Amino acid sequence: MAVVKINVLTVPAEQREVLEKRFASRAGAVENSDGFEWFELLRPVEGTDQYLVYTRWATEEDFQAWMAGPMQAAHRQGPPAAEGAAPQRPAASGSTLWSFEVVQSAGPKA
Repeated sequence: MAVVKINVLTVPAEQREVLEKRFASRAGAVENSDGFEWFELLRPVEGTDQYLVYTRWATEEDFQAWMAGPMQAAHRQGPPAAEGAAPQRPAASGSTLWSFEVVQSAGPKA
């Protein structure tokens, strides 16, 4: 059964552009991970400062393997800092992970 993980990131207004640029320049390790099916970064439109990072996985085990391996390596490395600059701070001020099992799914009719 497919699983969906939604990372809810609290991002102050002044850090939105930073967060989006960091995701745009990410290493891409998730796309090559076993069981990975989909990724979306969702920007809030109104009424909240929370971004949603949506990923879909074939199984919970696939997600856990990514968390234990490629995700850890990517986050340890962090975003590149300019030469001589101080290490970059996280753009988000908080994070919560939501987990779901996909029980129904539909797409456009062919």
